[in-house]
Amino acid sequence: MPQLMLDLFIKSKSSPLLDPAKYRRRMLFLIKLFPEITIKSRPVRHRFIRQLRKNIRAVLLEFDEEVKVTGEWDGLEVKTHCSDSVLLHKISNRLSHTPGISKFLEVEKYDLPDMEGILQLAIQHYHEILHDKTFAVRCKRTGKHAFKSTDVERYVGAGLNQHTEATGVKLVNPDVTVSMEIREDTIFIVKHQIKGLGGFPLGCQASALSLISGGFDSAVSSFLCIKRGLQIHYCFFNLGGKGHELAVKELALYLWMKYHSSHRVKFVSVPFEAVVGEILSNVDDPQMGVMLKRMMLRAADQIASRLRIGTLVTGESVAQVSSQTLQNLAIIDQASESLVLRPLSTTDKQEIIDIARDIGTEEFSRSVQEYCAVISRNPTTKARLERIEREESKFDFKVLETAVEKARFQLITSVVNDFNHASSEVDIVYEAKTGNTVIDIRHPDELEISPLSAQRLDDAVDILSIPFYQLRTKFTTLDQNRRFLLYCDKGMMSRLHAAHLQGEGFKNVAVLDLSVP
Repeated sequence: MPQLMLDLFIKSKSSPLLDPAKYRRRMLFLIKLFPEITIKSRPVRHRFIRQLRKNIRAVLLEFDEEVKVTGEWDGLEVKTHCSDSVLLHKISNRLSHTPGISKFLEVEKYDLPDMEGILQLAIQHYHEILHDKTFAVRCKRTGKHAFKSTDVERYVGAGLNQHTEATGVKLVNPDVTVSMEIREDTIFIVKHQIKGLGGFPLGCQASALSLISGGFDSAVSSFLCIKRGLQIHYCFFNLGGKGHELAVKELALYLWMKYHSSHRVKFVSVPFEAVVGEILSNVDDPQMGVMLKRMMLRAADQIASRLRIGTLVTGESVAQVSSQTLQNLAIIDQASESLVLRPLSTTDKQEIIDIARDIGTEEFSRSVQEYCAVISRNPTTKARLERIEREESKFDFKVLETAVEKARFQLITSVVNDFNHASSEVDIVYEAKTGNTVIDIRHPDELEISPLSAQRLDDAVDILSIPFYQLRTKFTTLDQNRRFLLYCDKGMMSRLHAAHLQGEGFKNVAVLDLSVP
């Protein structure tokens, strides 16, 4: 950029801004791919990007039926017709939890103007933001142009320094980074940059069946596989009755809604109390833990076969409990014909809990009882195959066959129908009246995006925020002379919990549905 041209411009502080309407303007999200996608071979990269386009569209249709997702190689563009700030926040939140996205930029897209026009676009977007702030200009450029990225940064930086109330340019750790990208004849002015989940797009890898118990480990191992592009289905071995089953289904539903709702997911519940009873009655105490895990893998093999899945996922970590020594895990695996993945095999418990906190399952899993860990009083850490096989000869395998035959296969979206009788008695209301107490049971992350106070509620209506994973314990402490309306965005969690509470004898519960205008 000739210095004379730059000097002439910055001296003209009173120069009128160009009318931005002369440029073609489109608000959209610019998707940056997970770096490992970009190093794949050309056919694989194209396949991954096509899958990511499909997934993004699937998870955003809820907010905009006309959403457009385009792009073939370097990144994707997501164009939405939504202008409502709440919906845009929800779209951003959904993108941040979609596997395959490294980061995404909320941008304004324009036809590329001349250098003066670039500066004026920057002033238009950053004038107020730069008040009393230091700043630096960062420009990325792709294509053939008569200028370099550094030319743009110098020109725009000098102009912003003169035409705004910024305190000055600061190239290291500035208060504000003025970001823009130039691609051929297009310029993107970056408004916000949001970190993505990373990983591979769902559907790029084969399916896997996750053995989910509701605890920290199985939730996190499921998540890590989802993030790696595996289409996860869930298999639950019920050892603790309806309450245990409800808790685990809530967790699976939460993981699906937040991280892999782009795909249809199955939830399989296997009644395993009789299997545990058979082990307790006929198996020597030290061998019980290993025996139970082998029975679970045998049953999971059959379940996976029905679903045409060849991989199992468990939350086991080496030496975390007695059944998870290397020697025991080797013997457990011999009961399975499937590939067994253990994403947490070398992960410390605190690291697992930290991940659970990050993905939103920590508080939920903390309240779920782990049943399989207490089956034996004096468990072996060095199981021997011949001893295990001798103990298994005492086991009536018809009990295991019966459990698998009674397994219930459901789409994850249908888990709310588990309490059919109770569900049919749950009242659904479409407005909250004075005297009602609304309990918002959404996860705290959702509350930040769309507070219930912003919905159509009477000012006199009381609102409590009790996350679904705390509702069972806290509901009994509430004034039972009041009528409570449970609320969640989709209505699935609220119906599930209302049915459960009614089944326990609480008749003062209904569901609040605000989806009807």
